[in-house]
Amino acid sequence: MEAASRPAVPPSLALREALGHAATLLDTQPTEALAQAEAILKQAPGLPPAELLAAQALRRLGQAETALSRLAALARRQPNVPALFWELAQAANETGDSAQAIAALESLTRQQPGVASGWFLLASELRKVGRTDHAWRADLSGIHASSRDRDLLEAAMAMNEGRLEDAATILDTRLARLPDDPAATRLLGEIYWRQGDMSAALTLVERAVATAPGFDLARDFLIRLLLQNNRLTDALAHAEILAQSPLDNPGYALLRASVLVRLGDQAQAAAIYEGLLAQKPDQPQLWQNLGHALKTLGRQADAIHAYRQAVHYQPTMGEAWWSLANLKTVKLDAQDVAAMEQALTTLAPDAATKGEDIFHLHFSLGKALEDAPDYAASFGHYDRGNRMRRTLLSYDADEFAAEVRAAADCFTSAFITNCGEGGCPAPDPIFIVGLPRSGSTLVEQILSSHSKVEGTMELPEMMIIASRLQSRVDEGEFPDFATMIASLTPADRQRLGEEYVDRTRVHRQSDRPHFIDKMPNNWQHVGLIRLILPNAKIIDARRHPMGCCFSGWKQHFARGQAFTYDLNEIGRYYSDYVALMAAFDAAAPGHAHRVHYEHMVADTPGEVARLLEYLGLPFEEACLAFWRTERAVRTASSEQVRQPIFTDGVDHWRHFAPWLGPLEQALGPVIAAYPA
Repeated sequence: MEAASRPAVPPSLALREALGHAATLLDTQPTEALAQAEAILKQAPGLPPAELLAAQALRRLGQAETALSRLAALARRQPNVPALFWELAQAANETGDSAQAIAALESLTRQQPGVASGWFLLASELRKVGRTDHAWRADLSGIHASSRDRDLLEAAMAMNEGRLEDAATILDTRLARLPDDPAATRLLGEIYWRQGDMSAALTLVERAVATAPGFDLARDFLIRLLLQNNRLTDALAHAEILAQSPLDNPGYALLRASVLVRLGDQAQAAAIYEGLLAQKPDQPQLWQNLGHALKTLGRQADAIHAYRQAVHYQPTMGEAWWSLANLKTVKLDAQDVAAMEQALTTLAPDAATKGEDIFHLHFSLGKALEDAPDYAASFGHYDRGNRMRRTLLSYDADEFAAEVRAAADCFTSAFITNCGEGGCPAPDPIFIVGLPRSGSTLVEQILSSHSKVEGTMELPEMMIIASRLQSRVDEGEFPDFATMIASLTPADRQRLGEEYVDRTRVHRQSDRPHFIDKMPNNWQHVGLIRLILPNAKIIDARRHPMGCCFSGWKQHFARGQAFTYDLNEIGRYYSDYVALMAAFDAAAPGHAHRVHYEHMVADTPGEVARLLEYLGLPFEEACLAFWRTERAVRTASSEQVRQPIFTDGVDHWRHFAPWLGPLEQALGPVIAAYPA
């Protein structure tokens, strides 16, 4: 006891040399290191560096219990040596003594708060004893400490400067030394993401979150990656966890709301927005998000109020003005027109950075003046909005036309016959295809009113599958599209069909036997649908080419539809669509059912009866009173399908005929051939 209380005597030069030599043996020859440490202790009993070295060697030799006992005794004599507490924590961890590990790590992190590894090990031990909130905060402290690490700062700087390979080299070297470093793992994941390797990025970021569950920024990034990969259920699970963070970050609640929106749960998303606005009402973006959710839920008056609040707090917020105009049933008055014109004047000096607000305002003014009606002025604003939007998009009409021809040339009658049986036999999916603004939402609402059919939304799953197949051609695995499709075995086609059904299951909220996928662009993939889902139904919603294309051109879409912002390009797109569907009709007669919007308006009962007959469903009166069906509708026609059919929109395009020459020329013979 007396010896234990004596102050430590600094080792002599010879002892320091002996200690240094023993330390070099620790990782490769721990037995020899232990022997040398014990020899030193015979010369200098109780010498703290030798005691620590002996305990380190014992732990490496698998004698963690003995090491722990010696370390605990040493820690009582030497309470201010960080390396000692790190070793004590390691030994306690290996023996399962979480209480002693936590005590050691708390001492260590008090003395050296800038050492991230101490915080991460502390978080791990805290989780073992159920102290989840404290563990979360320990992880956050570890990430904060990592933010000052030289290697990580250098790698982050290289990444932000576009030197991705240099950044990856720095991080690979670090991870070879510290394989469980969550900050380096997440940063390397971001580099892979920037390089376009989504699979590697996901693997790394998932590992970072598993290593440090309280690493909020990594989990936030992971959720965004999962959303990009349409892994919505996984994204929601992580968003639910992130929402429990001890950090009071409203952004986490917003991210959870965005996942819920993608899953179609607008009610929960709206509740989140309302809760945040109750705390801080002067947030225009939140009001706009709330408006979107309320509109989808059919709460039109509340949606209007939300959009009005958005432009109240930010009068230049172009998207909020467009959201009001895009309700279709709302007419913006002269006061609104004046406010939007003033907003354009305000934004003019910052036109280079405020382009999105400006083109949204032009679309909004186009709609307001169309309702006025001042068709010439309306067209002028639509034209300016479209021209601005087009400059921000990448779209090649010639390249797209070539892809459509390749699909038509591939899926011939002979090709489909030669493929034989195969695919997933599930009869669940009903695809509604065509162009945007073709009446497809009306068809969806009619069918969703049937007791056997569930409406979902515009689902991306088929386009994801098709894109993945096309990438095999783009990457040189196959010389062309037809060769790649021909390589698919019956088992491959069944697997792809089952993948589609499995991936879309998350969007189904009822036990109805059929569900609708209303992604209009799926007309490009009708041949693939026929091969991998042979019992799926395909409905081609079609509208007069001039009316359909003009309606699409004056519509600003939240995402995609890059072909709609130029009258010539949308006309060519419509022609490509008609050509491919005609080829599919020839290759698979009767497999697709066509619904012409004008016919549906003129004879709704007859068209609905024919539609249900094609689907093999009994007639139900609810399909004729479709506007009474309560469901979330996310498309631009959301408010129109909540009313009985009206005929005003059929020939509305004729008011703008004097300015539609480029569209008419692009459509050519398609106009005269309609509806045949």
